[in-house]
Amino acid sequence: MGQEQESSSSSSYEDPRDNADARKGQPHWDGFASESLARLEHFTWANYTFPMSTGGLALLLAEQGITFPGLQTIGKIVYIFDLVIFTLVTAAITYRFVKFPGTLKASVTHPTEALFLGTSTLSLASIISGIARYGIPSCGPWLVTTYRVLFWMYFFVTFAIAVGQYSLLFTSPLLRIQDMTPAWDLPIFPFMLSGTVASTGAASQPPDEALPMIVGGLTAQGLGMGFPSPNSRPGMFIAVGPPSFTSLALIGFANDFPVHYNYFGPDNLTVQVLRVLATSTSIFIWSLSLWFFCISVVANLAVRKQLTFHLNWYAYVFPNVGFTITTIAIGKNLQSRGVMAVGSAMTLLLIAMWIFVFVHHVKALVNREILFEGKDEDVYVDEKKHAHVKPMKSGIDMEKEA
Repeated sequence: MGQEQESSSSSSYEDPRDNADARKGQPHWDGFASESLARLEHFTWANYTFPMSTGGLALLLAEQGITFPGLQTIGKIVYIFDLVIFTLVTAAITYRFVKFPGTLKASVTHPTEALFLGTSTLSLASIISGIARYGIPSCGPWLVTTYRVLFWMYFFVTFAIAVGQYSLLFTSPLLRIQDMTPAWDLPIFPFMLSGTVASTGAASQPPDEALPMIVGGLTAQGLGMGFPSPNSRPGMFIAVGPPSFTSLALIGFANDFPVHYNYFGPDNLTVQVLRVLATSTSIFIWSLSLWFFCISVVANLAVRKQLTFHLNWYAYVFPNVGFTITTIAIGKNLQSRGVMAVGSAMTLLLIAMWIFVFVHHVKALVNREILFEGKDEDVYVDEKKHAHVKPMKSGIDMEKEA
């Protein structure tokens, strides 16, 4: 009996030092978790630039003209990673809107953050296009129908968002013309990418369904500078996107035109004429992307020492995905291995840039340079009051100089 009591007492004995260690560790973890969740109050729409760029990278890997065994598998891994990122970002921003009442309305009316609302639907454009490259070849006809439904849903939703957002922003006294940057293109950018979504998936659709998609995509694709402050300059690469994705869509529409109607004469001849016109027009439009790209590179290099990480750094990747895919598509149509090799080299540079941006993204999170009070897109930035803008001269000053 005495042995049982002794055994019972020894089994119930707890070292006070263990309790102290547990009490010491628990508040630290609770404090870290509480602080992390509190920081989500500043989790802005701009965070969708992360999955947007990652999805663009997955799509780029699927469009290579020069391939090697395993490339498709690498692309699928990147695509799945993009799906995970998109889900996590959506969960985080949903938590922000639920936990902090009023932040949803504030986010869609803020003169800076609201412009990044379009990155959420741009991320979806990459995901939907990825279905055509990674999903449909491995699945049944149900996914072909799903793709078509997703396209038309995307088409109408992004059009409504573009109209509503521009109407709201342009009537807001908080948005001033002197603060204009290429980020003002973002609200229309998702609708414009309906053309890219259509051209990517039209080839897998039945002829009577493919043509309406092509017409709708072409309609959307048809829409669509003093230097801003240093930390806004990565957004200048947004201007590279519209001409690039327009060229890509034109080539895709020509290559995927359904051989079924004979409306313009023999279909084989019609497709040949369309390809010639699409390729020549795309080269012309591609040169505009090259122009915007060169200006953006020079503008960013000029302030490279002043740049600090912001989520718009992902603009170094996503718009240039369209630029690179278009280069590869032109090379395929011209049957030029040299042009396709240039596209492959651009792909490697974009992968390196994505890794560079991702590393700085993680560092910025750890160092509280983003997702912190006063550090994100929910803070107004006056684009005309920074050290790299020459002050406006008054008439009196001009007369004195004369």
